[in-house]
Amino acid sequence: MMRKLFYFIFTKSIGLYINILSYLWPSKATRLAYSLFSSPREGKLNKTALPAVLQNATSETFTFQNETVHTYTWKGNETVLLLVHGWESNASRWEKLLPYLKKSGSTIIALDGPAHGLSSGTEFNIPQYAAFIDFIATKFKPQYLIGHSIGGKACLYYQSVYQNKMLQKMVVLGSPSDFNIILHNYINLLSLNSKILKSLQTHYLNTFQIHLEQFSAKIFASKITLTGLIAHDQDDKVVLFEEGKKIASTWKNATFIATKGLGHSMHDDALYKKVSQFLFH
Repeated sequence: MMRKLFYFIFTKSIGLYINILSYLWPSKATRLAYSLFSSPREGKLNKTALPAVLQNATSETFTFQNETVHTYTWKGNETVLLLVHGWESNASRWEKLLPYLKKSGSTIIALDGPAHGLSSGTEFNIPQYAAFIDFIATKFKPQYLIGHSIGGKACLYYQSVYQNKMLQKMVVLGSPSDFNIILHNYINLLSLNSKILKSLQTHYLNTFQIHLEQFSAKIFASKITLTGLIAHDQDDKVVLFEEGKKIASTWKNATFIATKGLGHSMHDDALYKKVSQFLFH
């Protein structure tokens, strides 16, 4: 109870500071609001104390656009899968899915996203994550792509923009569709004023040439011809079930699976068997 109270006071105090700053020094207020929104607080890894599942992989670091991208490879045959984790996570999140994928004999690659795991950086955004995916996909040439949460949305954005012709199938697990929902949740959490909301919208437009209402996985999916599998849990408290249904509504070649009781992590033997069957049969 005390932790919740402290968190409430802490977030509202930060929001109050940013709101005051928005009248005194608008550009600094925008930078601070964006920095807090785009900087993960969790998900980094220590290379001297990696989770056991990653210690068993071939670990590599690549330089890309003045950043480093870290990958983990479980070597198999010429069929290649690329795994894309979500916000405040890292490549170790795939530990429970890996045994099902390894049964196929495939080569499995997982990457750490920007500012996550052992990859460098302090800022995370989907266009940058998609650029990471493209860089790794060009190197390793995967036929299959699997993304969880915001990683799933990054996969959809990636394919809609880069149109990788080597990809054959994509799996999206518990992914959000509308960016405006995520942004408004952040605004509400900190009780930020309308000046900050408008300045953040302008920042995205100027920096990424993105109108936020267009920055939707539902729109990305409508541009994808790949065969897809979308799974979303009805009890997901992090990304609402309706978000998965939105993506399914426009992705013509995708199958939608509704699960129950798995929450946002979606770790489940029955689901992972369906994912494996979808990819390899």
